[in-house]
Amino acid sequence: MENLYVNRFMHMFQSSWSDFADFERIFVRISNTISEYVMQHWKEDFMFGYQFLNGCNPVLIQRCTEIPKKLPVTMDMVECSLERNLTLEEEVKQGNIFIVDYELLDGVDANKTDPCTIQYLAAPICLLYKNLENKIVPIAIQLGQKPGPGNPIFLPSDATYDWLLAKIWVRSSDFHIHQTVTHLLRTHLVSEVFSIAMFRQLPAVHPLFKLLVPHMRFTIAINTKAREQLICECGLFDKANATGGGGHVQMVQKAMKDLTYSSLCFPEEIKAKGMDSKEDIPYYYYRDDGIKVWEAIKSFAGDVIHIYYESDEVVCEDVELQAFVKDIYVYGMRGVKASGFPKMIRTREKLAEYLTVIIFTTSAQHAAVNFGQYDWCSWIPNAPPTMRRPPPTEKGTVTIEQIVESLPDRGRSCWHLGAVWALSQFQDNELFLGMYPDEHFVEKPVKEVMAKFRKNLDEIVNAIAERNKNKKLPYYYLSPDRIPNSVAV
Repeated sequence: MENLYVNRFMHMFQSSWSDFADFERIFVRISNTISEYVMQHWKEDFMFGYQFLNGCNPVLIQRCTEIPKKLPVTMDMVECSLERNLTLEEEVKQGNIFIVDYELLDGVDANKTDPCTIQYLAAPICLLYKNLENKIVPIAIQLGQKPGPGNPIFLPSDATYDWLLAKIWVRSSDFHIHQTVTHLLRTHLVSEVFSIAMFRQLPAVHPLFKLLVPHMRFTIAINTKAREQLICECGLFDKANATGGGGHVQMVQKAMKDLTYSSLCFPEEIKAKGMDSKEDIPYYYYRDDGIKVWEAIKSFAGDVIHIYYESDEVVCEDVELQAFVKDIYVYGMRGVKASGFPKMIRTREKLAEYLTVIIFTTSAQHAAVNFGQYDWCSWIPNAPPTMRRPPPTEKGTVTIEQIVESLPDRGRSCWHLGAVWALSQFQDNELFLGMYPDEHFVEKPVKEVMAKFRKNLDEIVNAIAERNKNKKLPYYYLSPDRIPNSVAV
């Protein structure tokens, strides 16, 4: 926070900012190209929709196959947002409607650690539309899960501040899911499960230990640090976030039911959400780059496996490998069958996929959801870590003053800014995907396979750099030269 020159605001901890321009006073020293673009365009529907595809939480959006009963949107409400002269039902059938549902936040307790500041959470449902320019834009937002007169559906045609506050509430909810589920649970904590099982079950001479150990570097250490400083009592979550004081623990527990093996298989998860078609959704760079990196890792893992396992029988007979897989299932996933994690692995093909899940999660997936945090969350109205007034229950009453009073106070803004800046930094001695300086493998065939892997990754780097040329909003979080080998920050 000293680096950011924001500690001078800390003595005004609970005081509100005066207006949006006031946020710039803590923001302007360390803005970068993307964060400045966010600051200038955050109110626009295009920017709001774009973040579901390529922001720091690009994992929640899915194609809407039918409008849920709990979101009673009618054609009259959204007609002015639809551009194809089709009814809402026809737009759904054609695959032009998308949905993001924050149901997980329903019933989670808001932070009560500071008696001077009441904090609030919401569980919105957001309906989005692919317009004729193939841009994804919001067309309806309901801020609670139960429809009713006190839970109106906000629309782009509503008063400017009504619509803006509804979008701010969605962005705040997105921040909570991102931090606690997408980032903490689905990269940090699950990577620790893989790390501990590897250290317990695979001897250092085992080829799979040699393959995986670079992807476990510092993970147990950084997670220990997080438990001591970030998610503990009186830690950063309690200081700055509406899910602090125990809400974040409730969220992790609720999210465990969705932590399945298939949801960690990147292409499967994209397909399950109906987001796999490049033709239908052309600007989903998280998907496009992620699939390229997934395929490169899978090819590399398969090549290594074929060097050491000449048949499926050899896989079945490897007692150390099977103990590693069982450890993850029994202790990491608590033996829950519904998790879909295998108890044992019988084929080389399945082993290649399993190792790809581990390497991709600890490297690429973490990079995709971690290193964009400063870009997308430093402009605080775009990702408020807490809200200090309850969600609006009627339309036509929202003022700019009410919005500013809802947003985080000065102290919490400073804590938040310090956190997203620190989390977005690479280590001084960072090792990126494909870099293996420790040389655990000495055999020539593996060295050749590593060289092939690096060549594949270089091609992906070049393709991403070419695509990003002249883009106002480049997407580079899944460029292999920016993907650290392990969860280390």
